[in-house]
Amino acid sequence: MSDYSHREIEQKWQQYWESHGTFNVENQSDLPKYYVLDMFPYPSGAGLHVGHPLGYIASDIYSRYKRLKGFNVLHPMGFDSFGLPAEQYAIQTGQHPAITTEQNITRYIEQLKNLGFSYDWKREVRTSDPNYYKWTQWIFIELFKSWYNNDSSKAEPIESLISIFEKSGNKGVNAPCDEDTPIFTAQEWSSWSEEDQYKLTLKYRLTYVADATVNWCAGLGSVLSNDEVKDGVSERGGFPVVQKLMRQWMMRITAYAQRLIDGLDTIDWTESLKEQQRNWIGRSVGALVKFDIDGHDNVIEVFTTRVDTIYGVTFMVLAPEHELVDMITTPEQRGDIDVYIASTKKKSERDRMSDVKTVSGAFTGAYAVNPFNDEKIPVYIADYVLAGYGTGAVMAVPSGDQRDWNFAQHFNLPIIPILDSQKETETQADSTKDGHYINSGMINGLTFHEANKVLINWLEEKGIGKGKINYRLRDAVFSRQRYWGEPVPVFYKNDSTGQPLPYLLGENELPLNLPEVDKYLPTENGEPPLGRAQDWAHGSGNGYELSTMPGWAGSSWYWYRYMDPKNQEEFASKESIDYWRDVDLYIGGTEHATGHLLYSRFWNKFLKDRGFVPEEEPFKKLINQGMIQGRSNFVYRVKGDDYSSPVFVSAGLRAQYDVSALHVDVNIVENDVLDVEKFKATRRDIVGENPTFILEDGKYVCGVEVEKMSKSKFNVVNPDDIVERYGADTLRLYEMFLGPLEQAKPWNTNGIDGTYRFIRKLWRLFYNDAGQWMVKDVPAKPEELKILHKTIKKIEEDIENFSFNTAVSAFMVCVNELGAVKCQSKAVLQELVVLLSPYAPHISEELWDLLGNEKGMVSKAAFPKWELQHVTDSVFEYPIQINGKVRASLTFALDTPASEIEKEVLANETVQRWMEGKDAKKVIVVPRRIVNVVI
Repeated sequence: MSDYSHREIEQKWQQYWESHGTFNVENQSDLPKYYVLDMFPYPSGAGLHVGHPLGYIASDIYSRYKRLKGFNVLHPMGFDSFGLPAEQYAIQTGQHPAITTEQNITRYIEQLKNLGFSYDWKREVRTSDPNYYKWTQWIFIELFKSWYNNDSSKAEPIESLISIFEKSGNKGVNAPCDEDTPIFTAQEWSSWSEEDQYKLTLKYRLTYVADATVNWCAGLGSVLSNDEVKDGVSERGGFPVVQKLMRQWMMRITAYAQRLIDGLDTIDWTESLKEQQRNWIGRSVGALVKFDIDGHDNVIEVFTTRVDTIYGVTFMVLAPEHELVDMITTPEQRGDIDVYIASTKKKSERDRMSDVKTVSGAFTGAYAVNPFNDEKIPVYIADYVLAGYGTGAVMAVPSGDQRDWNFAQHFNLPIIPILDSQKETETQADSTKDGHYINSGMINGLTFHEANKVLINWLEEKGIGKGKINYRLRDAVFSRQRYWGEPVPVFYKNDSTGQPLPYLLGENELPLNLPEVDKYLPTENGEPPLGRAQDWAHGSGNGYELSTMPGWAGSSWYWYRYMDPKNQEEFASKESIDYWRDVDLYIGGTEHATGHLLYSRFWNKFLKDRGFVPEEEPFKKLINQGMIQGRSNFVYRVKGDDYSSPVFVSAGLRAQYDVSALHVDVNIVENDVLDVEKFKATRRDIVGENPTFILEDGKYVCGVEVEKMSKSKFNVVNPDDIVERYGADTLRLYEMFLGPLEQAKPWNTNGIDGTYRFIRKLWRLFYNDAGQWMVKDVPAKPEELKILHKTIKKIEEDIENFSFNTAVSAFMVCVNELGAVKCQSKAVLQELVVLLSPYAPHISEELWDLLGNEKGMVSKAAFPKWELQHVTDSVFEYPIQINGKVRASLTFALDTPASEIEKEVLANETVQRWMEGKDAKKVIVVPRRIVNVVI
């Protein structure tokens, strides 16, 4: 094929790879293993735009590179196919989510294959496939059957806990559990009924049912995660979201808080991402203090990291959802409290945490008593305190905390300085720990560290507090009141009091499949959509759990299923897990830092504890690819009352008119010049009946702005269009060429021409313009070997450092230089083909075949090795300075003595001319740098 036809070549090799299973991989090999994983996509109806493949291209380059380096590479792809978008579409259309999900996946696979990715497609998984979610349900069951032993620092089967109860009760049990867990003896345990014993174990299990404050969206009929709520409304649909106390399944991720922090030191992730997780987990060292409530039997527990400031407490703040608010609020304050609680429900937790400027709250009418000085302090509620963080109560020290200071100023509350080093506390808070305490009773005159010890010892002696480590991390809500998700493998039986108790399905009853329903909406009495299922019950009419699992359930273990995707007996065989072990390289977005990545680490640690997997951490190395931003184009319409005959002004002339900017489809713009006829045909909504276009130089030039790529901004570029016009190899190279992988960069279709020219220039090393084959079996020239080996060294270093953009530049330089020396040596060009194949696999496969190698086997070749002799220069071109100014340059062998260099420099004609007949006072030769002649 003398002409380069990208579509013909690319389709040919894509079909070949698929029919021959080129990238299918076995679970055993004499080669070392390497596991490269992409964060699998949610298959939306819109398909891929050019921003989506960025990480996939990078991971594919690295996968192909590792194969060339002699590794057995696992590089799979699948789909995170449960989720809210498909369910919302089903609600609107009545079409089952499985149908649209299947259509979307088919579209995604077509697009991904079109880009030439070397995935092992026989390992594809889908989280909505019952053969997959059977094992998500199985993991849930194992969590339910486990407790966390703080003494052994791992999860253990619930039977081991029951054994302890039988022998000695629970007084010595060191384990996370519900706050209302009673202390009991072995004798008391043995006296209880089987039902009561079972109920007690529910307080220790790693997944459990509890009342939790959640983001409730009535418009969607479901609980939402914090990521799905923005400014008090749902991100999808814009429906109001309120805080609501609901019975939910929970995951006891808090048991793993310290291990989740410690594990960050063992993995190769960016420091910024690790810090996000550390901050989310939020480890704090402090003290737990109990405050009596004046006139009540209850106490308010407060966790504080600054117990040293306790004498400066002048008020207390409870979360509006705190369980004590209702019982301590006085009748006189009831109205204000109810109004404030109602307004708080309209805010998400994220909004409440991030709004640091607004001061608001309401007085309960109650007073707490400071245990150190018996001072009565007023108790308020405020939305900046969250029920789920710490104890849901804050002791406020306005002299040392700015938020407390603002609150005190707003409500005219006292501000008491507590350290002699605090300054200007009447105008702002001073959080210093320096100096000595004042106005502080038993710690007056002490320093920070001295005071802490005294206060904590006193609390522990009195039994009203203790030193404690606290975490911001809360147990994860695991229920979603949706249809399109994994059914929870639980049914309910009423206990002896008529209350429902949860029981597990047997493993032989999995999967519990999603039932058919008539609508994908909550029932008329407010039950989740699964409540619409007919005859959906376990055994003798015992109802199943009606909530489904959250979106993160199926994505918290999927990398193991890729290891053994067809296994019907276990989630993956021990042999396959022992072989692949963990993910060596994981590529995906930073938006998953405190969601998927945290939950995945939690589940992986649990599976390790129970002996199902060998590694503590799932992802050794993680790279977050940056976003490819859209390059938006704008037309400028002159403002007026009648838009039936609008006037559009070219960008260079817009300053002369009063105009409004309107997005225009970037696909009808080329080099910022608008195709006016296509614009008139496709945007009748703004063009009107009789438009006028004011042009510059006969063209309508559009405005430009870099924005997020989205359909609403008309700046989405379909990769299919780019592949059709330029080819997949060009797209792959161009996306890597745009900039460093981790950084955001704007897409500009105008710039892709240069990459396309590079591909054609590469082709011209093999075929001339007349279509003649130019490659010959001749020895490589020294200059050709130098070009090749410098490129090999550069490409290897760049790929190892994930500097894919600089590698593309190096390829461009190499092809230019080989073209300049008219290289025709097969020995050189064949090595170049192998070197390029991870980046541009289709053209490389074609050229590999044309060079007479085994068909379709460039991926099985060996990565070229650079040789020192060809990358080390044997000569150096010295700049020659005369009195500090460069006047000439001369080339010498690297081993030329300084005396010989000096002699030849002074004899050189050009140097003599600039010396104007004068003698050299001094000649300074700096080896491999410069020669300076002083006259």
